[in-house]
Parts: sequence; C-alpha cells; structure tokens
Amino acid sequence: MARYKRHILICENVRDEDHPRGSCGRKCAEDIRIAFKTALKNRGMTTTYRANKSGCLDACEHGPVVVVYPDGVWYGGVTAADVDEIIEEHVIGGKPVTRLLIDDRRFQQEFE
Repeated sequence: MARYKRHILICENVRDEDHPRGSCGRKCAEDIRIAFKTALKNRGMTTTYRANKSGCLDACEHGPVVVVYPDGVWYGGVTAADVDEIIEEHVIGGKPVTRLLIDDRRFQQEFE
C-alpha cells in the first residue's frame, strides 16, 4: 500500500533574474506550495496527499510549474488562486485542469 495517493511537486528553483528561461522560484512558487499545504490540511487530506517543494523540473519557461504524480500531469503558469481548483478537480475528482496543462506532449502522459 502506498503511503500517499498523489504527490504534488511545486518547483521553487531560483535562477538569476536575467536568465532567459526564467525560474519558478521568482514567480511566487513558495506561495503556491504554501497554498497547497494549507488547502490539503484544511481538507484533512495530509495523510493521503503530499505537497512538496521541488528543485528544477526543467520546464522553466512554463513556470511556475506543478507536477502531480503518479499521474504525470504537468501544470504551468500556476498561481495560488488555482490551487483549490487543482485539488477539487484533479486530486479529488481525478480530472486534470486542462486550462493549466503545459501544452507540450513532452510534459504530459495519457490520463484516463
């Protein structure tokens, strides 16, 4: 039996301000992680779902990036305001939030 049903990884990597690809850590990624942790805690879901900060996920130009495993779903341009929708629709409901998906097949697996 797996300890967690899903892991939510939030990239918080910080690159130089002038880096051409940008970095999630300079786009309020810490606020997103805190929002996930708070929302999961408020729903009593911390024993089955886990939100963690991550180092670079090599999708900097899509940041802030959030990945949900084991689903292999990659979200880009996420804000703290998107957290409840991701939890309700994807984590609980099992359906990825399509408007936030990174539009690049390299970052998405088939989800059924």
